[in-house]
Amino acid sequence: METRVAVISMIVENLESIPKLNDLLHSHNAFIIGRMGIPYSKRDINIISIAIDAPLDTINTLTGLLGRLDGVTAKVAYSKSTSMSCSNV
Repeated sequence: METRVAVISMIVENLESIPKLNDLLHSHNAFIIGRMGIPYSKRDINIISIAIDAPLDTINTLTGLLGRLDGVTAKVAYSKSTSMSCSNV
């Protein structure tokens, strides 16, 4: 299966959406390489970045689901190359 490496970046302005966000990420944990979260108390938001290696459809679906959460903005940046991966299937 062809996969891409990508980074999903999120700004979380509604802290009540964090449990749903964590549930979505947990359901895709087989594809997640790493996660970085930065609380920015000055603005009462959280900045989260997820590194992921997954099929393009999986990345797009996850980004869309995250972006539909109340108070969450999600954008994705993709690597230019693809690879064949069996370990995350």
